[in-house]
Amino acid sequence: MAEAHSAVAFSFQVTHDGLRINYDVRLLQEVWQSGVRSWRRRIARFNNNLSAGVFPSSVEFLLFICSAVLFSDLVLAIDPSFGAISLLIRVLECLLPPTFVRLFALILFSVFLWIAKALSLRYALKCLLIYKKWIFESRVKKPSLLTRLWMVGLRLLTLKKPRLYSFQASLPRLPLPPLEQTICRYLESVRPLQSDSQFAETTRLARDFGRGVGRRFQRYLWLKAWWASNYVSDWWEEFVYLRGRAPLVVNSNFYGIDSLVSCLPTQKPSARAANLVYSALVFRKLVDRQELAPILLQKAVPLCSSQYERIFNTTRIPNKNVDFVLHSRDSPHIVVLSSGKFFKLQIHRKGRLLPPRDLQTLFQRIIQDDSPVTPEESRLAALTASDRDCWAETRLKHFSRGLNRVSLSAIEKSAFVVVLDDESHDFQTSQQLDAWAAALLHGKANDRWFDKSFQLIVAKNARVGFNGEHSWADAPILAHLWEFILHHDFRVLQYDSNGDCRLGHSHANDASPPIRLQWDLTPPLCLAIDLAFKSAVSVVKDVDLRLFSHKEFGKRFIKRCHVSPDAFIQMALQLAYRRDQGHLSLTYEASMTRLFREGRTETVRPITNQSKRFIDQMLSSEVCDKNQSKELLLKACLNHQRLYQEAMCGGGVDRHLFCLYVISRYLSVDSPFLSSVLSEPWRLSTSQTPHGQVGLVDADFVSAGGGFGPVADDGYGVSYIIAGEDNIFFHVSSKISCKTTDSKRFSKNIEKALKDIQNIFI
Repeated sequence: MAEAHSAVAFSFQVTHDGLRINYDVRLLQEVWQSGVRSWRRRIARFNNNLSAGVFPSSVEFLLFICSAVLFSDLVLAIDPSFGAISLLIRVLECLLPPTFVRLFALILFSVFLWIAKALSLRYALKCLLIYKKWIFESRVKKPSLLTRLWMVGLRLLTLKKPRLYSFQASLPRLPLPPLEQTICRYLESVRPLQSDSQFAETTRLARDFGRGVGRRFQRYLWLKAWWASNYVSDWWEEFVYLRGRAPLVVNSNFYGIDSLVSCLPTQKPSARAANLVYSALVFRKLVDRQELAPILLQKAVPLCSSQYERIFNTTRIPNKNVDFVLHSRDSPHIVVLSSGKFFKLQIHRKGRLLPPRDLQTLFQRIIQDDSPVTPEESRLAALTASDRDCWAETRLKHFSRGLNRVSLSAIEKSAFVVVLDDESHDFQTSQQLDAWAAALLHGKANDRWFDKSFQLIVAKNARVGFNGEHSWADAPILAHLWEFILHHDFRVLQYDSNGDCRLGHSHANDASPPIRLQWDLTPPLCLAIDLAFKSAVSVVKDVDLRLFSHKEFGKRFIKRCHVSPDAFIQMALQLAYRRDQGHLSLTYEASMTRLFREGRTETVRPITNQSKRFIDQMLSSEVCDKNQSKELLLKACLNHQRLYQEAMCGGGVDRHLFCLYVISRYLSVDSPFLSSVLSEPWRLSTSQTPHGQVGLVDADFVSAGGGFGPVADDGYGVSYIIAGEDNIFFHVSSKISCKTTDSKRFSKNIEKALKDIQNIFI
C-alpha cells in the first residue's frame, strides 16, 4: 500500500511527547503548483470568454472609446453624448460623491457605447451567417453578386483573429423545416425502395400524420427550436447514445489509424507514446486557452466549436437505463494501461508539462514493470465492453467505496487513457492492415477502456492509433486532434538518431513516478468480470473487418469528371451493394450541421430515383452505353450533392422525424408513420472521414482514416477517406454471424464498381 501512503501530503499524530507533524515537502509543492495552475486556468478562461463574448468587437476597443469620450469631454469640452452624459450625472448625483460623478458618468456612457457596438456587430455577423445560398453555388463558376457582397461583409466583420469559441454566440440556430417539406422529402427518399402498393401505404400513413397529430408535434418542436440553442443535439445525445444499452465496443465506438509511412522514425513505443501524449496535451492547452483557431469553410464561414470542450477529461459513466457524460475542468494526470495493469501518471512538474524525454522515461518504466497481475485484473477493462446496464450494476455494487472507488475515479477523471499494446502491427499486407484496424476497433475486448472520450493506442513496434467514444462528439473532432498529433509527431517534435524523443532533457527522477492502481477483486466482482469478458469476446469475434486501399485513382481523376468526389463514391457503394445483395437497401450517410450552434450530424439518403436509374443502366447488360451511363451518373451525383448541401443547411429528413418521434413518446401518442420510419434498418451505413481539415496533413504522412462497426446485424458499415490525389481508403465491417454479408466480398465489389465507373469516362 505504498501508493496510498504516498498520496498523503500532510498528517499529524498526538503522542505522549506532544503533537508530531508529518509532511511531504515534494508533494506539498505539487499541491501548490496544482492550485496555481488551476487559478491561472480560471483567469485565462475568464479573459478568453470575455474576448469571445464580445467578438467581432474587442476588449481593446473599450479602452479606445473611454479615452475618446474622456478626451472630448474633459479636454475639448465637447459633449459626445448629445446630452446623455448630463442626464446620467443628474441620476448619479444622489448616489456618488460629487468628485466622482462626472468621471463615472463618462465611463458608464463609454461602456454603453462599447456594449451597443459589440451587440450590433454580433447580430450583423449572425445575420450574415444565416445566408446559405453560397453552398449551392458551383465552385467552378463565378459566384453570384449577392454571394460576393456577402463574402466581403463577412470578411470585414472578422478582420480580428478569432479564437476557438469566438463565433459561438453569432452562429444561427438550426432551422426547423416545415412539416410538409420533411414528409415530401421522406416520400421521395423511399420511393426507389418500395413497390407501388408499399409506397401507396406509406403515402397514406404520411398524409394522415401530416394532417393529424403531426401538426401538434410540430408545434411542440417549434417551441423547443425557438427556446433551445439546438432542437436536436441534446435529444440526439441522450436517446441515440446515452440510452443505448448495447456494449460500446463495435456498436458505438470508432477508431482512427496511424500514418501509413513505410518506415517509422522510431521503433520505441515509449518514445512514440511520449511524443503523442505531449502533442495531445499541447492541443488541450490550446483548447483551454481558446488559442486554437476555429475551422472556417471557404476561409470565412465558421463551424461550431462546442464539441471541443469535452475532448479531454471526459468519460461516459454507466448508469441504469441512461448513461451520463462526466467532464472535469482539468485533470493533472493520464492513465496508462499496460499488460493488464493500470498506472496513474502525473503530467506536470513544477507547474509545467513534462517534456517528451521525461514522458518517454516514465513510459519505459511502465513497460518494464514486472510486477504480477492476476487474470481478473487483466480482464478488468472488459467491464466497459459489456452491456451498459450490467456494467452500471457492477459499478454500483463493487466500485462505490474503498480502493476500487479511488482507482476507478483516477481512470474516469484522467485527461485520457494511453494503451501500450504487447503486440506489433504493420501495414505491409492486407491481412496486417485488417489486424491493426481490428486491434484499434476492439482489441482483445479486455485491453481498452471504452468509456473514455478517447484513448491513444501504441503497438509494440510503435505503430499508433486511437479509439473514440461517440456520445460526446463526432468523428471530425477527434480527426482534428489526430491530425494535430501526427503533424507534431512527424514535423515538430521528431526523434533523434537513436529513436528517442528530441524535446527536453530528461529529469524524470524529479517527476512523480507512475503509480499502479490497486483493486479489491472480491469473488463476486471476479465473477462479474469473467461474465463481462466472455460477453465482450463474443461481440468481438463476430466482427468481420476489412481495410483496403484503392490506388487506381483518387480525387484528381474524380474532379476531372466534374462530379463531387463524395457523390462519386456513394454511387460506387450503391452499385457494389446491389451486386453484393441483389437489391438496394436503405442507406445512411452522415453529414455535419456544424454551420449552426451546437450542430452535430444529419442523415443524407443517397438512394434516389436518379441513382437507381444509373445503377439499373450499369447492370442492364454486359455492354452498356457509356454516354447514357455518364449522363445518368452526372444527374445522380448532382442530385446527391444537392441532398448533402440541404442536409448541411438543416433541410434533412431524419433528425426532424426523430425529434417528432421523441415528442410522441413524451406525449404517449402512438404514430404508425413515425414508428414505421424509426424502425427501418440502415443496412448500409456510410461515412466519409475528413482529410486535412486544418491543412496540417501532407502527402508524406497520409493517414488511412478510421472506421466503425456495422450498424445492422445484416448490414455493412463503410467508412472511407479520400487521402490525397490518387488514393482512397475503405474500412468495411459486417458480422460473421450473418450469412448474407461478407466484408471481403463487398470490398471486391467496391473495387469493381469504382473500376466500372472509371471506364465510363475513359
